[in-house]
Amino acid sequence: MNGTSGTESESGLGPQVRCWMEEWAAKVPAVGLLLLRSQAEQDVAGYRHTLPEIGQQPVTWPDTAQRALDMAPEWRALCAGVEAVVLTGSGSSQFAGDCLAPFLQQALRVPVRSLGTGQLLVDPRGVLPQSGRCLVVSLARSGDSPESCAAVDALLEHQPHCEHLAITCNSQGRLAMNYRGQAKFHLLVLDERTADRSLMMTSSFTNMVLAGKFLGQVADGASYRASVEALAGMGKSLLLEHTGTLAQAAKLPFRSAVFLGDGCRHGAARESALKMLESTAGRIPAFAETFLGLRHGPMCALHADTLVVAYLSSAPVARAYQLDLIEELRQKGLGLVRLIAGENLELAPHADEIHLNRRGTAEVDDSSAVVLDAMTGQLLALFRSLHEGLKPDWPSEDGRISRVVGGFRIHSLLGVTA
Repeated sequence: MNGTSGTESESGLGPQVRCWMEEWAAKVPAVGLLLLRSQAEQDVAGYRHTLPEIGQQPVTWPDTAQRALDMAPEWRALCAGVEAVVLTGSGSSQFAGDCLAPFLQQALRVPVRSLGTGQLLVDPRGVLPQSGRCLVVSLARSGDSPESCAAVDALLEHQPHCEHLAITCNSQGRLAMNYRGQAKFHLLVLDERTADRSLMMTSSFTNMVLAGKFLGQVADGASYRASVEALAGMGKSLLLEHTGTLAQAAKLPFRSAVFLGDGCRHGAARESALKMLESTAGRIPAFAETFLGLRHGPMCALHADTLVVAYLSSAPVARAYQLDLIEELRQKGLGLVRLIAGENLELAPHADEIHLNRRGTAEVDDSSAVVLDAMTGQLLALFRSLHEGLKPDWPSEDGRISRVVGGFRIHSLLGVTA
């Protein structure tokens, strides 16, 4: 059985999104000034898609949760007796898997690994279990990147012990269309509004993360629904309370950026670094690291013109290590400014720091807070792109990168066995 994609009229998201966007624009001047322009002007400036796709996210999340809940019986059967899970995607889709893997491993009590789809094409023997019941979860915005179907094709042929679940935002993509009706292939298609038109993945990223979380909560749909609804409220609060601060931070004279996160939130840090890099067409080099990992070499990349973004954990032990690292950065005077985002921040004010204190997030854990971190990175990237005089919808003016990766040769796995 396959999930289906609803149209805007079926989902009812159209009016909800418009109403919310009007509220966001009315309450946040940095957004209102941009959205007051005509669509033609927004097209010329290059943000007509990116800005609304970032803003609409909290409204789309409950719809995604319902689509996942509708597949509960099928997903319970998928998870029953599974011995390993592999989450795979390319670029941002891989980082969505990074956000999910630690949570799913704890919830399912089996090994869970996140990896780039390209690794499956290069050498599946090195990344997949040799035997046993394995669930491969493919995450893809469009499902039209060359490796998306090539990996599934290869695994269906050479790894028959694998079951497949695809979570995608495009009902007409090859990943959604090519395998309908196949016994070992299962599909969840999210609302078409999540299939970002911008080059930047924003709505697609957070919605795929929240859909994938349901694999670890299939036994408690009520709790899953409640957590997503709580997150939707937190997402709106973040957009209302912190967009202006992030818009101003994006104008600071930094020339590189480092994003820090641990556990699930390291996936959000990786995604945020990619957003900054691609939205500025490589003008602002950015990378992600764990808090403790920063000391082992990467700290040398923190210069006087570096933005340091720290996603603080809500777990006491993790936060203790993270606060120690922040204190070390303070003492060494590293970075132009440190932007610290987290729940219930109790940090003393500091001249070189911006604190984004989130409210109400005690209701959810780090595995859910990743979507709020991702939104933080998206807003920074959007406003920095505009500050650089670029167009967030298509920042790569020379066509070096594109919304969907162009075609390339797929080399056969013929003769390769597990």
